[in-house]
Amino acid sequence: MQVYTASPEELLASLEEAAQPLLFPSESDHPLRPFRWDGGDVPSPSALRAAQGAAAQTPVEVTTVGDFFAPVLEPAEEAGDAALTDAGRYRQLVALLEAHLTDLRVYRVGSVDIDVYVLGRHPSGAWLGLRTKVVET
Repeated sequence: MQVYTASPEELLASLEEAAQPLLFPSESDHPLRPFRWDGGDVPSPSALRAAQGAAAQTPVEVTTVGDFFAPVLEPAEEAGDAALTDAGRYRQLVALLEAHLTDLRVYRVGSVDIDVYVLGRHPSGAWLGLRTKVVET
């Protein structure tokens, strides 16, 4: 059962606090930042491209929160203590998203230098979540 107690502003502040120490790993690690989708309706691939000023042929992949966060939630045993500590922080972050947002989805916009949006619908109707960047060559 989901609990909807935080306002959009409170949730964004909680997401910022929970994500503060984390860098999402890729070929170049980047922070996770709170994000509010101001596009109105459900974010669509074309709306995300337009918001970024990206070309119409820019690829947009839609995936799940579980698939996106899987590598950081279950690090390899040889990854070390820091990765295990971060995995606990990522679990808390995902739990926060799942407790306050519905229709969670992850949008990966671009190729190589990829903008990532983790978004869900808040009870107020606003689309909120996190934004980061991953580099995959």
